[in-house]
Amino acid sequence: MTAVDEWERQLADAGTLTPDTVDRIMRLHGDRGDQAIEAVSEGRVKEYRDFTVVVGHADEYVVEDDGCTCKDAEYNLDAEDPEELCWHAIAVRIARAIGETDEHDMWYSDVREFL
Repeated sequence: MTAVDEWERQLADAGTLTPDTVDRIMRLHGDRGDQAIEAVSEGRVKEYRDFTVVVGHADEYVVEDDGCTCKDAEYNLDAEDPEELCWHAIAVRIARAIGETDEHDMWYSDVREFL
């Protein structure tokens, strides 16, 4: 079990962001953790039928199995290290663990055409 899996389990058990878990996320992920927590608190993690999407400051990013379409994930992170996640993937993990995804009963691929 990775450190990410551990804080995710803690969140799921508590059902909310606790100070202890926030500290763990911040120690492990730094600024990425802070951005992820902010995105979750602002309701920017969207669950569609086909994808989970995080609304960033400049665009929307598709997250699947801890992989993300953002440049940070593409260029700065080691895809082989399960603890190196972009803030979008961290936000998805947090939101799912505490039941804070914004559910949309539609296909993101259909919605994306209008953005």
